[in-house]
Amino acid sequence: MELYDAVIIGGGLAGLTASIYLARADLSVLVLEKANHLGGRALTVQKSGASLNLGVHALYRDGAGEAILRELGVKLKGAYPPASAGAMWNNRVYTLPSKPLELIASKLFSFSEKMELTRLLLKLGKMDPKQIGQISLKEWAEREIRHPMLRHVVYSVSRANSFVPHPELHLAGPAVRQLQQTFGGKAFYIDGGWGALVDDLRERAIRAGVTIIRQKKAVEVEHDGTVRRIRCTDGDVFETPHVVIATGPKEAYDLVKNANSTSIAKWKVAAKPIRAACLDLVLHHLPDRGSNFIAGFWLDQPLFYNFPSTVAKFSGDGSVVIHLIKHLGTNESQPESDLLQLEKAMDLVQPGWRKEEKTRQFLPNLTVAHDFNRVDKSGVNHGPAIPEIHGLYVAGDWTGHGELLADASFASAKRAAQAIIADNRSRGGELRVGEGKTI
Repeated sequence: MELYDAVIIGGGLAGLTASIYLARADLSVLVLEKANHLGGRALTVQKSGASLNLGVHALYRDGAGEAILRELGVKLKGAYPPASAGAMWNNRVYTLPSKPLELIASKLFSFSEKMELTRLLLKLGKMDPKQIGQISLKEWAEREIRHPMLRHVVYSVSRANSFVPHPELHLAGPAVRQLQQTFGGKAFYIDGGWGALVDDLRERAIRAGVTIIRQKKAVEVEHDGTVRRIRCTDGDVFETPHVVIATGPKEAYDLVKNANSTSIAKWKVAAKPIRAACLDLVLHHLPDRGSNFIAGFWLDQPLFYNFPSTVAKFSGDGSVVIHLIKHLGTNESQPESDLLQLEKAMDLVQPGWRKEEKTRQFLPNLTVAHDFNRVDKSGVNHGPAIPEIHGLYVAGDWTGHGELLADASFASAKRAAQAIIADNRSRGGELRVGEGKTI
């Protein structure tokens, strides 16, 4: 039986981030990852010489994720794209205005809609999302925006940057904060995909002294009201006073002995995972008649188009990487019809793309996040501590305190690590074993 100050179950963004904070506080840390690779849904795969994330991935400037990566010393290579977006309405492609002259020339909006959009963008930049209160994005939009067409724009941009196609459920404050970042041009695309970020976090974890074991599946967190040990499928046992479960709520529930009498049981039942069907394409070149905007928003369908390789490097031979997303939300996927809808959407934006196709990746039912900021949560945040079990913590995209997606993973990881560091100090910091390595 091996001893550690803290054991983290899950080697994704949250697990790796928490491990670095803990190890830098001079705690002995073990990360257990059931898969052969680290990163979870931040995985990047190589296909035909191109780097493909699992669907669209962007890191937002001034968000929790960027601040934490800066604290950890991570320096990312990539770019912020210029404002360049298209709007699809009634099977036609329009330029989504980002500058005064574009707005004046726009054929998408009426004169009164242009005037209201100008006022909305000015007001949005000065707004404090924390002061909005516990209302939905739909309630907020109907209160703030008179023209239905402009509400369509807000809903389409919001579902693109949050993956939540339910404005009646989406909490307005976090949604508006994300809108501010999107309209402010704060989306950052990483050269080589998010796998480069995962590699950097792994190296920093190892240098800090973290032990990482891949293909090691934990099956039970044993406790008697206080965390005692972790058991794995192969019979290995790790003794520890602190555990961070950096997985989804269902897996967290399955790992904890007698979890039905803890808060995890309530969180698992209440969680509403959001999903997407993702078509990732690698083209030899853009078709001659293709659009060159970076983002495309369908105002009348739950679709999103993304062309990150205009600003970030995703291939070594000039191949073009394009992502198309159908936002499923909490709905079930219909792979054949969803794929057909995505291909037709590509026909509209990039006619002639089929002749240029080099390879593809279709993910029909990707879990983008295990939960999101909803009005029916009534302001209740998940974690980091499980109050019924001392020494047990959770982290991940479903444990955000107002943050979204990757920002929620990074922020929750830091919260869990800080709680463990404080608890370890109160214990006198009696443990310290192991040297950093990956197995």
